[in-house]
Amino acid sequence: MQIQDLITPGRTLCGVEGGSKKRALELLANTIAQDIPDIDADDLFRRLIGRERLGSTGIGHGIAIPHCRAEHCTGTIGALITLVDPIDFDAIDSQPVDILFAMLVPEDAHSEHLQTLAALAAALNNADYRQSLRAATSNNALFQAALAAP
Repeated sequence: MQIQDLITPGRTLCGVEGGSKKRALELLANTIAQDIPDIDADDLFRRLIGRERLGSTGIGHGIAIPHCRAEHCTGTIGALITLVDPIDFDAIDSQPVDILFAMLVPEDAHSEHLQTLAALAAALNNADYRQSLRAATSNNALFQAALAAP
């Protein structure tokens, strides 16, 4: 998995106001839909919320990887945001989340989905990588930091 295959500068937002888990997921859905017109923001938001109802995608260390399958998705799509103030995300370590990396996969991508999710989680488990994402002060700096995944 290569981060540059998942995100674009248009789907990378640094230092945004999240407010709540629901608002952060809505922001991710809107960010992706603005960059990819075939994806409906409302449908994507509902899918992300539905996935969260199955169990939190907060993986610890202030990281969440909201993910779902999506119609009109021909390959794996990602979006990355960092939040000004961490939010409660019901993460497995009970820590608030300030880095969210959303991932969408095609409806029929079963093994690809799991492999990409595992690789992304492994990269985000690296403390130096997380710190570089948190140190970014602009959308472009965050995008460049994200591309430097271990």
